Amino acid sequence: MTRTTPPRPLDVEAVFPELGVLRRGATRLHPRRGVPTVRDSSVGGPLLWPDGEPWPVCAIPHKRGSGYRYSDVVREREILERAWRRDPRFGPNAEEVDELAGFRRGRHAPHLADTDPVPMIAVAQLYRRDVPGLPDIGEGDLLQVFWCGFERHGDSRHDLHVELRWRHSEDVTSPLAEQPAPQVVGRRELVPAPCVLHPEEIVEHPDLMALAPSLRDRIDVWEGPEDDGGPQYLSDASTAPGWKVGGHIAWPLTGPRPLPCSVCGAELGPLLTVDHTEWDPSTRSWIPYEDRGEADSMGANVPTAVSPGRGRLTIAACPRDPHHPLGLVGQ
Repeated sequence: MTRTTPPRPLDVEAVFPELGVLRRGATRLHPRRGVPTVRDSSVGGPLLWPDGEPWPVCAIPHKRGSGYRYSDVVREREILERAWRRDPRFGPNAEEVDELAGFRRGRHAPHLADTDPVPMIAVAQLYRRDVPGLPDIGEGDLLQVFWCGFERHGDSRHDLHVELRWRHSEDVTSPLAEQPAPQVVGRRELVPAPCVLHPEEIVEHPDLMALAPSLRDRIDVWEGPEDDGGPQYLSDASTAPGWKVGGHIAWPLTGPRPLPCSVCGAELGPLLTVDHTEWDPSTRSWIPYEDRGEADSMGANVPTAVSPGRGRLTIAACPRDPHHPLGLVGQ
């Protein structure tokens, strides 16, 4: 099923023409639960990975023996989804509740040393045929995204470690049959549920706080109080919620900051945004037409079950050289 974002409830470029030069194209990915194959663009699905090619691992030193069993996270979701489909009022039965109670955080892999390589989690794969906004860097038509199952990296020791792989899909003639996964993850919300994608091209404008102060002040005056029920630039006309490629970065928590490449100094650009929710109470105007009938159903706006860091993560890449270090923006 396709997904169609309704027209924006306000034409901000008609009122503020200077926003026209700041517009950017973005591709909303619209992940929805499904059974993707290696030949599909997906979140949490099997990757088109060559049999015999080493799987990405995290060897950065950090504690990795305690957390949640990866297999328990997957099993827990299976139980809950089946239970709520069977009984939308009460969910799991007594036997299922007993099994769920055993899925606890603990030291489930005490044999793992801080530097032992652990398989990275397959987060997503995107085919350029499906995602028009995917950049063409001359290294293939397929982007594969991985991260470590622990947020214990970087200077803060609270960041994710993310890796990207580009490849030519036609070169993979013998795909890997069984996808590696870590034994333990730091949080359940770092394990994506299998989703198929329904990409859609849209237009975005910068986050309100990324605009020049004079323009920001004029928009504030023009749109009036937020509680009057009218459309708001920030919620309805700037950045789309949910998973997307390209577009603008939303800065709800920290405000905008420069993102210089650590190697060449070029400003990093948003490649992929991973979001906990597809919509929330303030962004309901972005709900696709096709989802409106079920928009308030349990879990409808959290199909991937992923929530990195504070809930939204933008992976930013160098426009000059894709091999330069990535930038991560958590909001």
